[in-house]
Amino acid sequence: MNVKSNLYRKEKIYGFLFILPPLLGLLIFTLYPMIYSIYGSFTDWDGLGQMNFIGLSNFKDLWSDELFHKALFNTLFMMLGIPIGITLALLLALGLNRGVPGTTAFRVIYYVPVISSLAAVSIMWNWAYNGDYGLVNQFLDLFGISGPNWMANKYTVKPALIIMAVWKGLGYTMLLYLAALQSVSRSYYEAAELDGANGFKSFWHITWPMVRPVTFFIIVTNIIGGSQIFTEMNIMTPTGGPEYASASVVFYIWQKAFGNFQMGYASAMAVFLGVFIFVVTLIQFRMNEKQSFDVD
Repeated sequence: MNVKSNLYRKEKIYGFLFILPPLLGLLIFTLYPMIYSIYGSFTDWDGLGQMNFIGLSNFKDLWSDELFHKALFNTLFMMLGIPIGITLALLLALGLNRGVPGTTAFRVIYYVPVISSLAAVSIMWNWAYNGDYGLVNQFLDLFGISGPNWMANKYTVKPALIIMAVWKGLGYTMLLYLAALQSVSRSYYEAAELDGANGFKSFWHITWPMVRPVTFFIIVTNIIGGSQIFTEMNIMTPTGGPEYASASVVFYIWQKAFGNFQMGYASAMAVFLGVFIFVVTLIQFRMNEKQSFDVD
């Protein structure tokens, strides 16, 4: 009995030792900065000096800050790339799932942007969007279309960033859908054919419901990632774009925190963004629960 008890105690200690490094990492690099940021949002801290408690002043200022409203609108607008990316990725996955020749090569081609450095990709697209010698305008010239200076025009800078984001993430989303499609049993489609269902009905009543968990995962992770978009505009439009048309919320937080040394105000925006992501994610989970189904 004592031998068993000692063995159990040793395993318990080893277990704690194994989880200790990630637990410490979580506490030091995630939980502590998060709590510190929440506290900082109620102060006028400049990042270096003393932190003076000012209550909800930072949050009140958010409502009258036009640049914050613009950055929030830009962030939400650029999320239009999520349904576009999902649609294109699903179409590609459906095509590759038919076993066309060269499927493996296409998977690699579409996945290369995913593993490429975001900084390198941003520089490449910034060059491609150049109004004088960029590849995009050279391509449009073939059809007699005079392209704009994409990143210097307030009407084209956001669509330009959306196109780049969709291109960057297309391979990852496509592979997720392809894996989901290959797990759908052929027996469902055979039964549908016997009932006289055409291709569209088979997609709508079998394929789409069966890949819904993947769609839910993609939407949630893309909304979280899209809310924190920063690197692209920081490299391609380092001043926030024409009339601040490409600045995201995280970009504005970074400017306020490290450009204007308004760390307390930046913390308030970070808290707002955290709450926004939490609420949107919670809504997504609730909606998914209502639409969930069991397959016998």
